[in-house]
Amino acid sequence: MQRGIVVAWREKKPLGGISCICRRWYQSESGVYGYRSKVRKSFVVPEDVLSARNRHSNVYRWVEAYRSHGHNLAQVNPVDFTRKVQTFPELEFSRYGLSEMKEVETHGIISGLSGVMTIKDLENALKKIYCDTVGAEINHIGSEHKKEWLKENFERIRAKRLTKDERREIAELMIKSQSWDNFLATKFPTVKRYGGEGAESMLAFFRQILKSSVRDDIKHIVLGMPHRGKLNLLTIMLQTKPVKIFHKFKGNPEFPADAKAMCDIASHFHVAETLNVDGKEINFSMPHNPSHLEAVNPVSMGKTRSKQQSLRDGAFGEDDTKEFSSEALNLQLHGDAAFPGQGVNQECLFMTGTPHFDIGGTIHMIVNNQLGFTTPSDRGKSSQYCSDLAKSIDAPVFHVNVDDPEALTLITELAYEYQREFRSDVFIDLNCFRRWGHNELDDPTFTNPALYHIIHNRKSVPDKYTDYLVAENEMTQEEVNKIAKGHADFLTSELNQVNTYKPDNWYFRKQWSGMKQAGSEITVWDTGLDYSLLGYIGVKSVAYPENFAIHQHLEKTHVVGRIKKINDGRIDWATAEAMAFGSLMDTTYGVSGEDVGRGTFSHRHAMLVDQKTNEIHIPLNAMEGGLGGKLELANSLLSEEAVLGFEYGMAIDNPYNLIIWESQFGDFFNGAQIIFDTYICSGETKWMINNGLVVLLPHGYDGAASEHSSCRIERFLQMTDSSETQPDGDDINLQVINPTTPAQYFHALRRQIVRNFRKPLIVVSPKVLLRLSEAASVPDDFKPGTHFLPVIGDSSVNPSDVKKVILCSGKHYYNLRAERKNRDLKDVAIVRIESLCPFPVHELNSELDKYKNAKSFIWSQEEHRNMGAWSFVKPRFENLLARRIKYSGRYIAATPAVGVGSWHQQEAQYVVTDPFDAK
Repeated sequence: MQRGIVVAWREKKPLGGISCICRRWYQSESGVYGYRSKVRKSFVVPEDVLSARNRHSNVYRWVEAYRSHGHNLAQVNPVDFTRKVQTFPELEFSRYGLSEMKEVETHGIISGLSGVMTIKDLENALKKIYCDTVGAEINHIGSEHKKEWLKENFERIRAKRLTKDERREIAELMIKSQSWDNFLATKFPTVKRYGGEGAESMLAFFRQILKSSVRDDIKHIVLGMPHRGKLNLLTIMLQTKPVKIFHKFKGNPEFPADAKAMCDIASHFHVAETLNVDGKEINFSMPHNPSHLEAVNPVSMGKTRSKQQSLRDGAFGEDDTKEFSSEALNLQLHGDAAFPGQGVNQECLFMTGTPHFDIGGTIHMIVNNQLGFTTPSDRGKSSQYCSDLAKSIDAPVFHVNVDDPEALTLITELAYEYQREFRSDVFIDLNCFRRWGHNELDDPTFTNPALYHIIHNRKSVPDKYTDYLVAENEMTQEEVNKIAKGHADFLTSELNQVNTYKPDNWYFRKQWSGMKQAGSEITVWDTGLDYSLLGYIGVKSVAYPENFAIHQHLEKTHVVGRIKKINDGRIDWATAEAMAFGSLMDTTYGVSGEDVGRGTFSHRHAMLVDQKTNEIHIPLNAMEGGLGGKLELANSLLSEEAVLGFEYGMAIDNPYNLIIWESQFGDFFNGAQIIFDTYICSGETKWMINNGLVVLLPHGYDGAASEHSSCRIERFLQMTDSSETQPDGDDINLQVINPTTPAQYFHALRRQIVRNFRKPLIVVSPKVLLRLSEAASVPDDFKPGTHFLPVIGDSSVNPSDVKKVILCSGKHYYNLRAERKNRDLKDVAIVRIESLCPFPVHELNSELDKYKNAKSFIWSQEEHRNMGAWSFVKPRFENLLARRIKYSGRYIAATPAVGVGSWHQQEAQYVVTDPFDAK
């Protein structure tokens, strides 16, 4: 896939002996819709600070050693069974020529301390800051500004103490969490609950995030979160009624009876609630997570960006001073085994700062169980910490002991402030443990006896904290017991309501209020428009400013060529697409997608680049008139899973934006299979979450060998819930089309938005048809009253003369038509199935009824027999149309295509001639 980020050297005035700096930049410094060049905040270390560091250089080096290595001695592991005594010579002050009683002025050396101190007193202070229950990793960061900010504020916040009320609030949350897990263990002992036991302090994290967010008037928080402690969070802080969970645990569906859904397990539940925090409202949404836990992260990022778009946040608005995430904030929770082990995390991190995927930084927390199912921590990674991937994007990391929820609260405040200051990612590594193993039904002592000997012989996290507060006279044991009993009584009352509980139809509300679930019938939607409007859009799609230095080749072939085609009434693929985009934008809808700038096959050119200034111009966004829809083009990093998940996240948030994901070649979808399986194909039936995502997969046997010939149509058809024995309706889970004309593509795109329901659309996209003159569409194909045709019949033959009907799909049609012309056959009809799913039973039946004398029906495809649409078409054709059909195409094979040119030519000839030779 194309990448729209380049590295360039920009001339700067000499600074510290360096005459230029390396920076990442985008082609449009002046900004395009969805992107605005970031303004770097000026920063200079004060002269008095530099002077102090120079005067006490050895002391400063020693302090820096603590900042670099102190985390190695930090007491962050609540269940350390190794008991290894570690020493770090780098932290010994004698190494720097210092003595215990030497006095030093701390100004400029360390924040939060002032005046003169002895080296011994300073050492004690450093150990308290950097080697206690928090370890900080900040010295890997390349930015001096960020590093100085972190040093100052980390040292400041480590000296801060919570109030009595804050401590009691945290204790209450943790007591309720423990009460919840104890209740489930008693009432539902055989149900996997993935509780929060051993990680209860995570609620202190969420408490602080909510309080800090409402203080800054953030409107939306989007959280990507796996199973661990999820139900605790939902029922204690996010307003999910426990009876809903109990109802599910009793084996009941979570949706009303009229919902067409198969449902899912409770630990995959989501939430979308308006919370009241400190007297202010804030919207909190948590997308559903599948059991591929980290797959939710890009989805949460895409949903966050969609919120920012709806709020006109950052580069989506007119205010040049407004940064991304001013009103929408992304949070992600990770598992300690999954974060370094799942490649989607690297993809997400390297996407987070790229144009059109930037969401202004994410606050991450790794719930570090120090165990991956049964795999010990040291066998699940190759580096020191499970969080080390964060260093690849210069993100600060704070390691925190779960037994110190107060420290976690303060570090959360620091992480939030860092994200606000720099709009960059930041990580908290919460070192905790799983009290009962992976899902409470597993016995972890089989494989980790030493670890679990310590876990089973220590107090719980809430008990340790409340014991501390009782000892400090900030709570009494009676108060602790009262909170626990009160929550248990509340849960009992909720459990008693299970038999009368009625699931809520929360879906199709707010921005989805105009939508509904698709019906079992097939509906037809008028997607045609007056050609004068489409012609105007087509011309505007290649317009550029007067002083814009366009590429000479594009001027001739793209600009002049497109205008000529429009005037001649011969519309090619890219022009039809531009007309579809522009017509949707003309009626307020937005269009957004990745890898759509130039187009893999240099046919689209929806964005133009000035050959002198490198500035970007997007013609459709400069189109006058209309109701304000915008086109956002995103040339993505070379990622499949994360980028597709991101686009899916945008699609589930806003049904009025046409969201597109395009593979450079169709087979690239393989790298995103998890997103297809767990979200796109099954998200509605599992969770009643709709999406209208369009997936473009270039497909066609053109001699490119195995990897770039096929988009594996058969796999997508297998993933549909199409029936072999009954006609499909609009309510199939996945649309799969293989269109043969630009007009068909135009209507399919517009239909995605015009309808009052949303279904994902897989477009088996062409390569050779992009410029094939025979495939051009004419103005009448777009006029009002026209629509997408699931079947295109053969108007070139007399139906009564036809003895054989060849059925096919996609660009293969044009090769078959050429062969028929060469043979001058009048008794063979070629029928195109444009929509494979839903399978067009009624349209096919109407078309085939014309051929009363036809004796033979052939399915012709260029894919191998065990691939393509054959295995999908055959049972439906024979069961629903009551006709036998024969196969014609390539043989059974293990790879999509041969890698020898001469063999390919032989096969290409065979798949065209065999349908006519077959009896």
